Amino acid sequence: MGLRCPRSSAVPEPPRAGVFPPSAVGRRPAPQRLAEARGGSGGAAAGQGRAMQAAARRVACAVSGGVDSAVAALLLRRRGYQVTGIFMKNWDPLDEQGACSVDRDCEDAYRVCQKLDIPFHQVSYVKEYWNEVFSNLLKEYELGRTPNPDIVCNKHIKFNYFLHYAMDNLGADAIATGHYARTSLEDEEVFQQKHIKRPQRLFRNRFEVRNTVKLLQGADLFKDQTFFLSQISQDALRKTIFPLGDLTKSFVKKIAAEHGLHHVLKKKESMGVCFIGERNFENFLLEYLEPQPGNFVSIEDKKVMGTHKGWFLYTIGQRARLGGLKDAWFVVDKDVSTGDIFVAPSRDHPALYRDLLRTNRVHWIAEEPPAELVRDKMMDCHFRFRHQMALVPCVLTLNQDGSVWVTLVKPARAITPGQFAVFYKGDECLGSGKILRMGPSVYAMQQGKNREEGPKKEEVDKIEPAT
Repeated sequence: MGLRCPRSSAVPEPPRAGVFPPSAVGRRPAPQRLAEARGGSGGAAAGQGRAMQAAARRVACAVSGGVDSAVAALLLRRRGYQVTGIFMKNWDPLDEQGACSVDRDCEDAYRVCQKLDIPFHQVSYVKEYWNEVFSNLLKEYELGRTPNPDIVCNKHIKFNYFLHYAMDNLGADAIATGHYARTSLEDEEVFQQKHIKRPQRLFRNRFEVRNTVKLLQGADLFKDQTFFLSQISQDALRKTIFPLGDLTKSFVKKIAAEHGLHHVLKKKESMGVCFIGERNFENFLLEYLEPQPGNFVSIEDKKVMGTHKGWFLYTIGQRARLGGLKDAWFVVDKDVSTGDIFVAPSRDHPALYRDLLRTNRVHWIAEEPPAELVRDKMMDCHFRFRHQMALVPCVLTLNQDGSVWVTLVKPARAITPGQFAVFYKGDECLGSGKILRMGPSVYAMQQGKNREEGPKKEEVDKIEPAT
């Protein structure tokens, strides 16, 4: 029989500072940090001093029931902090028909806290998640866009409601998550930051926030998760520790194995929607949105290729399910006004490639906007709109409303409205903006060029040959 996840807070005695060998506080050179992650410690006197200093620091660590958050809590515990594990329940499995793993994840998170001998709390943000994340997701799909709920969830739930709960209700000095990311602050600097409730404004005062904190890519560039953190506030970043920032995923798994966290180590990594999990997404969406039947239309000759149940079930770049055809066709565009989904007979069809897009008002993490962009109205940087896609060189052009035009050095495949364009300079994540408009595709440009060249050829044919 599985463990029952407690519905109310279970708060055992605060952890004793000496249960795990404490490590030094702050970001040390990578070899030293890796050695400390394995369990090495410095001199006995130095270690004892650090333990006494760290014991007064209270950290609320988000625990999800996965290996990353489990190891994050373990590393914080070993540094000697008073760690509390907090599981966020943000989806009610009774709301719909599909299976939801939230109860099992809660049990796994509770077992991690038991193993580490730290307090465990469960908090519910089901209403907040519905109002500020899921409703937004449905609205975006209805508009023909493809949203990214993980980015929105981090902004509104983990780094807003969870942050304030930890600070105001638990008296935490900092929060921590299992994201593969880093900041420009050492741990000790995080504890020195004041937690200030700032009024919500459309614009951030450029001169109000001094010594801004930068969001930096994790050491494991393949697992780097700054993409999902690109909308969080400066206030949240100042109070956040990312214990896995200097580690690789393989090393995190080794730490979990060495410390007996086998029940989370063998779990399959979640790839579904934030807090909702993996499921048949078409059936899931059709529980909330009315079917909107329409046609699949060839982008080349406008021939009807088949029918679909709704434009919101397809995103640009994905394979279209067309019965009776030998070759694969791919979604290249959508027309919400007619319900048509345009398809092309190749995964790399030129209709899938574009080199221009426009965002909504960009959320800049450290400097709003960057001084170079303000001064020159243009700025070179890199961007991606999908996690783990290769960074693409681009030029940003600043608009008066705070949005930007993004011009790519070379066309990218399947740029998708509703996704976030996330910007980078070196290893710094600058921020992100939602993609609202796209420039013409390479195919449209080719067709336009052909039309322009057509009349010229006819005129040439009319010229009488010289005698």
